[in-house]
Amino acid sequence: MQTDNLVEIRDVAFGYSARQILKGINLVARRGQVVAIMGSSGCGKTTLLRLIGGQIRPGQGTVRVAGQSVGELNQADLYRLRRKMGMLFQFGALFTDISVFDNVAFQLREHTDLPEEAIRDLVLMKLNAVGLRGAARLMPAELSGGMARRVALARAIALDPMLVMYDEPFAGLDPISLGVTGNLIRRLTDTLGLTSLLVTHDVQESLKIVDYVYFVSEGVIVAEGTAAEIRASTLPYVHQFIHGEADGPVPFHYPAPAYAEDLQLGGRRA
Repeated sequence: MQTDNLVEIRDVAFGYSARQILKGINLVARRGQVVAIMGSSGCGKTTLLRLIGGQIRPGQGTVRVAGQSVGELNQADLYRLRRKMGMLFQFGALFTDISVFDNVAFQLREHTDLPEEAIRDLVLMKLNAVGLRGAARLMPAELSGGMARRVALARAIALDPMLVMYDEPFAGLDPISLGVTGNLIRRLTDTLGLTSLLVTHDVQESLKIVDYVYFVSEGVIVAEGTAAEIRASTLPYVHQFIHGEADGPVPFHYPAPAYAEDLQLGGRRA
């Protein structure tokens, strides 16, 4: 039976040897939603995307996509599920030696038996959706950063996925490209009826387009809520992150002895 929850992460823990990265994560992304996962670098956000895509398996708990337990799928079933997922990598990750058209066509040629005429129509449709039909014959080196990100988005939706995951989709973009990319994510999510899952540091742009936000810190979810609830949060970590404050639960100074003590020690050595 189909539920409204496309992605369900329940009590998930994951680590490498003695290093624990995720500790009992619970997260839900409903169909048709834009959901953001935020937090400081190294807190486990991208690890969550890798668990959802089946690149790694949880040490504890379950990761379900469209009702299927990703960690329990065999290779054939996992590949079948992945064909229903799109991925926008940080900085786009386009194939540099083939054109914009061929970048978007790649998945269609790889995973379908469609004739080249149908592939051409679909590629132009996806490029038109991101405003770059006229750039079809350009090479990636001829694109601006914002254009490259939009081509990567066209490639991510080439197979009409039910889920698109974004790893830092706003990184390195100028204000115009950033706004265009954010609006595209929201519009394509609504138009295509897919679910968008964003890993991002860009608070202000993300809060304009998301339906729900999860904040991760030290491997656990420390806060969650709608954009309005997150903006109004009085939790110290969330407040520091939202307002970009230099000091708070995430300290400005790396742990060290008292400054005066260090100075005194230096004087004795001299």
